[in-house]
Order: sequence, then C-alpha cells, then structure tokens
Amino acid sequence: MAESAERAERGAVERRLPAALETAIGRIGTTLDEAMTCRELIAFLARHPGGTATIELTPAKGERTAPAATPPAPAAPPALPTLTVPLAVDRERPLGAVTLTRAAPPYTDDDLVLLRQAARLAARHIRHARRLAATEDVALHLQRALVAEPGRPHPNLEIAGRYLPAGPRTLVGGDWFETVRLHFGRSLLVVGDVMGHGLEAAVDMNAYRSALREVAATDLPPHRVLRHLDAVVAEDGARRPATCLLVRVDPGRGTATFASAGHLPPAVFGPDGSAELVELPVGPPLGTGVGGYEPATRALGQGDTLLLFTDGLVERRGEDIDASLARLAGLRLPPEPGPEQVVDEVLGRLDAHHAEDDVAVLAARVRVRPAG
Repeated sequence: MAESAERAERGAVERRLPAALETAIGRIGTTLDEAMTCRELIAFLARHPGGTATIELTPAKGERTAPAATPPAPAAPPALPTLTVPLAVDRERPLGAVTLTRAAPPYTDDDLVLLRQAARLAARHIRHARRLAATEDVALHLQRALVAEPGRPHPNLEIAGRYLPAGPRTLVGGDWFETVRLHFGRSLLVVGDVMGHGLEAAVDMNAYRSALREVAATDLPPHRVLRHLDAVVAEDGARRPATCLLVRVDPGRGTATFASAGHLPPAVFGPDGSAELVELPVGPPLGTGVGGYEPATRALGQGDTLLLFTDGLVERRGEDIDASLARLAGLRLPPEPGPEQVVDEVLGRLDAHHAEDDVAVLAARVRVRPAG
C-alpha cells in the first residue's frame, strides 16, 4: 500500500508539477556540501510553493546511535498554513524535518506533494554528502596516522616532516614520507605521491611504504631499490602508479645519493639560507615495470639542509612547473636554517596551507657533533 501511494504521488507530480520539479532537480544538490544543499532547498521552497522554510537536521554522528526505524514527522492538513515533512529518502531513516510556513493563502495538496518531493531530493544529496564525508574522514585519519609514524633515522641526522591535506572538502591523497636506518651510520630518506585521491590512494600509499621498508632493508643503492620496488608493484597490477624520490645520506662521507621515479627534484638550503635545486636523472613512476632508474651523488656540506617534497608544495593551477620550482629556488631563509625552520619557512612562504593539493615535506641535516 505504501509503495502504491508513493507511486501515485510521484505520478501526480509528473502530471501537475513538472516545471517546479524540474527546477528543484536543477537547483538542489549542486555540490557535495550538506550545508549548501540545505540552503538550496530553503531557497527553492521560498519560491515554490512560497513561504518561510526551516530545516532541522539530525547530526551525522547521531545516525549511528539512532533507532533502526524512526516514524516520519506527521504532515499537517493541506488547508493549514504550515506543512512539515521528513527529510528522508523513501522509507529510510529521516535525516531531519522540513517545515514550510506562510500566512496566506493556505497550502494545497500540490504544495504538500512538491514539498515532499523536494525534501526527498535534498535528502538523497545530503545522504551522499555524509557518506562521502565519512570516507574522507577515514582516509584522512589513515593518512595522518601513517605519515606521523615514519621510521627512525640514525641519531646523526636531524629530521623534520610535515603533512598538510589540501582542505576539508578535498579528498585526501597518497602523499607520504619515510626514513629508514641503514648500516654504517647511513639513512634513507623517502618522499612519494600515489596518483589519485581518496581512501584507495591512502591504502595504496601504505602498500608502497611497506614494500619500500622491506626492499630498503637489503641496503641496495637507491636506484636499485626503485628498480626492485617498481618490479614488485608492476607484478601486483592492482596498485596505482606513484612517484618517489630516494636519498641515501652518508654523514661519514658527507654525501647524498639520489634516485627519482618521476618525482620533482629536492632542494638544498645552504648555511647562508639560499636554496639550490638538485639536478638528477628522472625515471618513470613506480608501477610501470619499465625501470630505468639512475643514481646521482653530490656533496652534503656541514650546515646544508635537504628538502624533499611532493608537488602540492610548488604546483599552482595554470603555472608552468619550471616557474613553480624557480619560486622555491628563489627563497632566501635566515642563516643556518635547521630542518624545522626550513619546513616552517617554506610552508609559510609558499602558502602551502592553502595549496590545491596535498603537501608532504621532509627536511634533514647532518647533526654536528660537539667538539672534543
């Protein structure tokens, strides 16, 4: 009976209210934002059928503890100047209630039908927005938990790292960084970026990170680590491609050896605060199975601070990447900048907190041993 009544009601809308319903479809739910959908519903109801509309929402968290079935809010008789309907999709648990009020003329059957259909449409969009927000929340917590727990380098390195999500309504990405302790006082620094966004990208990021730790434990040179990791991921076939930059720091020899899989070059900040981009050969992203990674070694002087980063730090919409990198290379920091200061200064000066993509940065400097 309920389904028959619902079909009859929808048929009435199709026969008597096609123009208004078409307007509702075009104006309600234009974004994946719950608050915006509510504002769009209120704006629509204020004109069709007219009056003052109010919405009472059940908090998203409350849905987890609400009873399995909640009776819908009763609708007032159409002859009265007030209408209240549940904000719900068919017979699902209501997300709240919508009330429409006007002094005159009294609401009609058509007004009630249109209100129900508009509320149903808005409820679909709000439900979708809440599910998306819940997925984003899981991905963000996973990302933060993983990035916040990098490996421990040798004590002879000072380390600072930071991860910034792109924004509250942007899906989290697969940016990450890592440090791996090697033999003979050396450490491997890593930064990577899994292509795409969302929970799947965060999960793939964790898979790359775990595989890297296993391969790096063999103490292979950085370019061979990338070759092995590329082959492992390519055999899986289910992982998204990723860019990756490895740097093996050898404080005893004062050198850093680099290998890149499609990643942007790192920067080195000298004791005077000036920056220099490291020139190195760039191989294809991981997961292609092509290989072709080559090493590059340069001296790492006392007071030099390495900065590894993902593209969200420098890239800007409509700007050539060379111009973006030049802006980073043109920074002049205070003298003797350590890792923490380099990270803070670079993030602030490049306005990374408002970047369009996720940002991960990792800075490192050889720790100066006290004399004597």
